Amino acid sequence: MAARQSTKSDARMRAAQEVYDYALSLPGAWEDHPWGENVAKVGNKVFLFSGWHEGTEWGVSVKLVQSLAAAMALPFCEATRYGLGKAGWVSARFAAGEKPLTELLKSWVRESYSNIAPKKLLAQLDNEPVQVRLKRVPAKKAAAKRVQK
Repeated sequence: MAARQSTKSDARMRAAQEVYDYALSLPGAWEDHPWGENVAKVGNKVFLFSGWHEGTEWGVSVKLVQSLAAAMALPFCEATRYGLGKAGWVSARFAAGEKPLTELLKSWVRESYSNIAPKKLLAQLDNEPVQVRLKRVPAKKAAAKRVQK
């Protein structure tokens, strides 16, 4: 039985490494270790927390917008503590015997990265077009600028 638990633990360890390696493969991503956790950052901002909790649970925390409601409906997810949940951060934890959904977690890592990374790095992400948010200028200000020119 001990060997069987070891195999499950090894599966979680492989999943943890795969998800973390994926995060670090994104443009401009780098590793840091604040608060004793493994984090992936882009610039100076964290987009992934990854770590072992109480020695038995492995988990990640990511910032979601598009997938937030779907993630929160899953039994292994909860709002991230320390007030981060209010800003869209979700934590997923996997206890011994639970199989992490690696591909789902990697898609969340990509979404979290997309929510944090600067536009120039997003442009490098699989050569996908970057959505530029246009700032709306009130009509009166736009007319005033035209008159001044």
